[in-house]
Amino acid sequence: MTDHPAVGLIGLGAFGRLAAAHLAPHLDLVAHDPAVTALDGVRLVPLAEAAARPVVILAVPVQSMAGVCRGVAPHIQPGALVMDVASVKLEPMAAMREALPEGTRILGTHPLFGPQSAADGLEGQSIVLCPEPGVDPGCVAHFLRDDLRLDVHLSDADTHDRTMASVQALTHLVSKVITDLDLPTAPYTTRSYDLLTQAAELVAGDSDALFRAIERHNPHAADLRARFFQAARALDARLEQG
Repeated sequence: MTDHPAVGLIGLGAFGRLAAAHLAPHLDLVAHDPAVTALDGVRLVPLAEAAARPVVILAVPVQSMAGVCRGVAPHIQPGALVMDVASVKLEPMAAMREALPEGTRILGTHPLFGPQSAADGLEGQSIVLCPEPGVDPGCVAHFLRDDLRLDVHLSDADTHDRTMASVQALTHLVSKVITDLDLPTAPYTTRSYDLLTQAAELVAGDSDALFRAIERHNPHAADLRARFFQAARALDARLEQG
């Protein structure tokens, strides 16, 4: 990216605020969120002004993507680069393509971290870029690598969602089950137990909307989830047999 490119960030939930904190020192950043009236270090503007920037980041839930895209579409400038930060890619990228003006450059992104896992900084964290055919992600990738020190991966949307069905949907499912068990603190543990509880703690603060997006808006997650529960039932039956 060039020096201080003009970027509009739409959505200041937990991840939007994290993004704003790390992007503001490097970019001419403005943001919009109707539920937020002030944010240190970031100028808040009306939706039309944020959406009219040459680079627009949609930091909104997958469930809201279609409506947000319809809302920003009249303000998107010709040739603008529009990115999302959703945990799945096929559905939000389809929503962007359907609603945004022809000629809009669409770049799906998935930061593989959140406020908890990035509490000590972004360096070394991973992000996946899924550009639409014909969209060059080079400038964004260089900025993410050189300025934010992220580990950047390129993928297509379907490969991303297939990968995340196991990498994210399965691990979040297991972690949520462990959290719901509400296990007491153990006086002594094993290394494997520690790793398991650490994984559960990383997602314990995630919103239900994020969990549902990971599990229900990834078209490849349902099959893996069914296989997981089938394997669990088979294991339980085998244990019952003695």
